[in-house]
Amino acid sequence: MYHFRSTMSIYSVSEITKYIKNCFERDAVLASVFIRGEISNYKYHHSGHCYFSLKDASASIRCIMFRSQAQYLKFEPRNGLKVVAYGQISVFERDGQYQLYAGQLIPDGIGDLSLAFQQLKEKLANEGLFLEERKKRLPLLPKAVGVITSPAGAALRDIITVSKRRHSGIPLVLFPVQVQGPDASLQISQAIDKMNIWGQVDVIIVGRGGGSMEELWAFNEEQVVRAIAGSTIPIVAAVGHQTDYTLADFAADCRAATPSQAAELVIPDVQELSRYIYTLISSLEVNMRGQVKHYRNVLTKLTDNRVFNQPKKMLVGRQQLLDQYIERMTNAIKYTLVNKQHSFHIAAEKLSMLNPLAVLSRGYSITRNAGGEVIRSVDQIVPGQYLEIILKQGQIDVNVLSVKEVQTFEQDKQEQNF
Repeated sequence: MYHFRSTMSIYSVSEITKYIKNCFERDAVLASVFIRGEISNYKYHHSGHCYFSLKDASASIRCIMFRSQAQYLKFEPRNGLKVVAYGQISVFERDGQYQLYAGQLIPDGIGDLSLAFQQLKEKLANEGLFLEERKKRLPLLPKAVGVITSPAGAALRDIITVSKRRHSGIPLVLFPVQVQGPDASLQISQAIDKMNIWGQVDVIIVGRGGGSMEELWAFNEEQVVRAIAGSTIPIVAAVGHQTDYTLADFAADCRAATPSQAAELVIPDVQELSRYIYTLISSLEVNMRGQVKHYRNVLTKLTDNRVFNQPKKMLVGRQQLLDQYIERMTNAIKYTLVNKQHSFHIAAEKLSMLNPLAVLSRGYSITRNAGGEVIRSVDQIVPGQYLEIILKQGQIDVNVLSVKEVQTFEQDKQEQNF
């Protein structure tokens, strides 16, 4: 306890601040007070402490909630949220300001669990965890069904009873967990992850019986909802009764109103399967008969075709046409041969006329010099020159005695024209 000294004494800032703080702490109202107001200037520090102000129409007060109390909040404080804060008003000596050291925050007009439910639902919905296109179809005939629930709860008994009645041949694999209490959410999320790693079940039922919102709260925890949404194995949520909804229901691939209904959704009824199989068999038989009838008709049409039952008649027409083609081809070949033979005879006659041997047969000869050059004029010959005379039947070798130039008929005609 601090006391003022005598009148006119001078005090330091620290002394007067401590005195004021002591006055606050001695006041019974300020030591334990509930304050209603609207949150503003909210800031979450990395240390885990929360700093904010509470205000109404005409005033505001600074507030702080230390990590030791803030970690137990079920909802996320936000600006504009109306709350009732419980705590102690004291002075922060460094700044010389009074503030509320809050130990609890309660949403004004709505429970903290309800507010936390709405806030987390909005957050996860914005991330797309509740979208229908993300949901997986349940298997028609699972080889095994995983069950994540309390081993002592009525939910497990209901699931076992319904499963045996519908199909006793499908095994149930229990992963026992707590379904309420501080450790429940961690156990449930770990069970979902381990079931996925194990991978020996085709579908998982996660749930429990009914209860209050507080008792069902483990199925509203973020880690449980994310584990359900991230499961590669389809999950059926069976939490509570018909009117109970949790965030696990929105994230699951299918929601069942009760654990019994979950078993009905997952475990096929043997009698219904038998009827379904009989329907498929009947439908298959009808389709097969229809196919056989169709192809029998096709075969009948083919066998009735002229190609199969009267092949010779078709060959007669084709044979006659073939004969015509052969005759036309033969005539064309004959015509071509005649034309080629005629052309050949003409060419042979022309060639014969130009043949030097034919000229020699008429009494003519060819004269060549010693080099084999044909003599065409007397100008190419000189007396004493050796020549060869080629006749039809041989060759004469001669020596030239003299050379005379005789005027030909063409030269006489040219001179007369001249």
